[in-house]
Amino acid sequence: MLDPKLLYNNTDWVYKRLARKQFLLNTSELRQQNNLRKVLQKKIEKIQSDKKSISKIIGKIKSQQEDIQSLCKQANLLNDQLTSIKFKIKVLQKKIKQYQLSLPNIPDDNIPNGTTEQDNVEIMRWGNLNRYDDFKPIDHVTLGKLIGEIDLSSASKIAGSRFIVLKGKIARLYRALSQFMMDTHIKNHGYQEYYVPYLVNTDSLYGAGQLPKFYKDLFHTQSIVDINCSKIKNKSYTLIPTGEVPLINLMRDIIVNEDELPIKMVAHTPCFRLEAGTYGYRTHGLIRTHQFDKVELVQMVHPNKSTQALEEITNHSEQVLQLLELPYRKTLLCAGNISFSSCKTYDLEVWLPTHNSYCEIASCSNVKDFQARRIKARFRNKIYKKTMLLHTLNASGLAVGRTLVAILENCQLQKDRCIKIPKVLHSYMHGITHIHY
Repeated sequence: MLDPKLLYNNTDWVYKRLARKQFLLNTSELRQQNNLRKVLQKKIEKIQSDKKSISKIIGKIKSQQEDIQSLCKQANLLNDQLTSIKFKIKVLQKKIKQYQLSLPNIPDDNIPNGTTEQDNVEIMRWGNLNRYDDFKPIDHVTLGKLIGEIDLSSASKIAGSRFIVLKGKIARLYRALSQFMMDTHIKNHGYQEYYVPYLVNTDSLYGAGQLPKFYKDLFHTQSIVDINCSKIKNKSYTLIPTGEVPLINLMRDIIVNEDELPIKMVAHTPCFRLEAGTYGYRTHGLIRTHQFDKVELVQMVHPNKSTQALEEITNHSEQVLQLLELPYRKTLLCAGNISFSSCKTYDLEVWLPTHNSYCEIASCSNVKDFQARRIKARFRNKIYKKTMLLHTLNASGLAVGRTLVAILENCQLQKDRCIKIPKVLHSYMHGITHIHY
């Protein structure tokens, strides 16, 4: 959520910045609502002042044993007026809050303008692209069928389209990847491991910036019957779209000391997304599914250090790709491409030879105080003892399914008809170094 002072004191400036995200700020409505709020607030203060004056007069006249009936009627009338205006301002404040929650974060001044992938800026490339000049590489879905361990038809029978079933060595490789990623971030990068709920309440979704904008992109559940007492309930939960949601909300309504910063959290969770409107190869096989696993990194830092922290957290995701020896590129997203909550984002895109293109495998973002303001996550300055909002950052470290795809498509050995497992995964694979097809 944006700083209300910034929003109302610098409305035109905010309008221009949000326009870079293709968001049109309704400045007239914003000012109109704020002005009405001020008018109602002044009326409340006036009535409260009048009530106080009448109360004093009533007390004085009552002590003189004179008639106070007319004054009591005035007092009752003021009470009715106060109740009515308080109700109006409560409704207005709720409307104002909902609109504020619909506003995206302000993009950083140092990211490029634009709305398409072509407007993103490529920062660097790492690794040698394996183009398989001597043979045509096999895509991961075909490989899965040849190996017999990626079963899309069974997944469709069990759940529907855009789900997967893995088994055997492929399933072990999938598990090995998540364990390797977790160990790397914990041992090498200093993150603390968390196990978190996969179902969250609406407060958590609002806190992380998923609501109200992404309501239709989420899988919502509803509990109807309480088994213990057999009474009808109306308790709703939502499956997490990313581990960022529960991790961020661990700090809701928390004040930490400055010495405790930075706070670095990591969790391996399934993620659930509707992904409506996507099509083509980007939905092929494991590329884009309704349910997928991801290792999520979250940092909470001092406001002066979030710019540096973005470079660090991005590097942590990059190191996983480098250790796996997977070629990738790093891009700085343009203002129209960054997410609702982000002010600056780097995407890491892994090379997929069967598509002769790069595919996003990690998104690393600086959110600044946007989420912290929603969840009231603060720290106490050690010098002035003043509480300040934290800055939050998040990164994929990495998406497990797409990493599996990248290994299957980049590590093919045609002569031996097998997939060569990256060396860093050998200890996790218990002696398996190749998967034959």
